[in-house]
Amino acid sequence: MTVIRTELGDITAKHYADAIVNAANESLLGGGGVDGAIHRAAGPELLAECRTLGGCKTGQAKITKAYKLPCDYIIHTVGPVWHGGKHGEAELLADCYRHSLEIAIERGIRSVAFPSISTGVYSYPVQQAAEIAIGAVREVVKEYPKAFDEILWVLFDKRTKLVYDGALQKC
Repeated sequence: MTVIRTELGDITAKHYADAIVNAANESLLGGGGVDGAIHRAAGPELLAECRTLGGCKTGQAKITKAYKLPCDYIIHTVGPVWHGGKHGEAELLADCYRHSLEIAIERGIRSVAFPSISTGVYSYPVQQAAEIAIGAVREVVKEYPKAFDEILWVLFDKRTKLVYDGALQKC
């Protein structure tokens, strides 16, 4: 049975899972927030590998080595920018989680740690993002019940963790 949970912390700071997910931008070449922190912690080799990937479209995902991070892989996914929910943002956000987990399944990755995708500079409302994220993850786990040991969200602040905890109980 897959454990689905949250933890308060810095996704780059300790071993949370075999793979962490990066809330990347379409270039995959680093940026602010989680993306910048992951690139800084992984070291320059990550940027060099990302340059070979040709970017990534919103809702899609790509995988790299983790280099200096305390995990084996980084799954990079590009979340949608919030435009009021009128441009397919919910489906694109769900796709981020589905495609990230599909890559993990293909690689035999048993544990995955997510940040809160799109809720920083991309301004997605945290409550809606949490419900979409948890719903998408639960769908994948239902379809592939033996694929994962653990899926978690490593959340940087207490407020976001409380929202995700509430959504976990509700969804």
